[in-house]
Amino acid sequence: MRRLGELEAEIMDRLWAWQRPATVREIVDDINRGRRVAYTTVMTVADILHRKDWLRREKAGRAWLYEPVRSREEYTAGLMRDALGDSQDRPAALLRFVEVISDEDMAALDAALRATRGGQPGEGGADPGGGGA
Repeated sequence: MRRLGELEAEIMDRLWAWQRPATVREIVDDINRGRRVAYTTVMTVADILHRKDWLRREKAGRAWLYEPVRSREEYTAGLMRDALGDSQDRPAALLRFVEVISDEDMAALDAALRATRGGQPGEGGADPGGGGA
C-alpha cells in the first residue's frame, strides 16, 4: 500500500473525520481555512482517489458526493503490514516495535491479539496450563 500524498491525506482526513459524504466544494472550503488550494486541484485529486478505490462517489445534482471506501484504521494497518513486509527479520522488527510503544498501545495490542485468538479483550488471560475440558 502506497502512502497517501499530502493533499490526498488532507482529503481523506476530512472525510474520515466527517463520517459522511461530502462535495469537493465542502472539502476545498475546509482546506482553505488553513491554506489556499484551487477547487480544480482538489477535484482532480478526489478523482484520482476514486480511481484508486479510496473513494466512492455518487452524483448529487451537478456535484459528486465523495466518501471513503476504507477506514483510517484499514489504511494504517496496511501501512504497518507493508512496513513489516519490508523487514529482512520480521521477529526482530516486531520486537523493536513493542520495545518502544506506550503501555496503552501495548495493552491495546495485547487485547487485539486475544480477540483474534478467540479470547475477549480485557480478559484476565487464558488458562496458563493450557488445559481444557
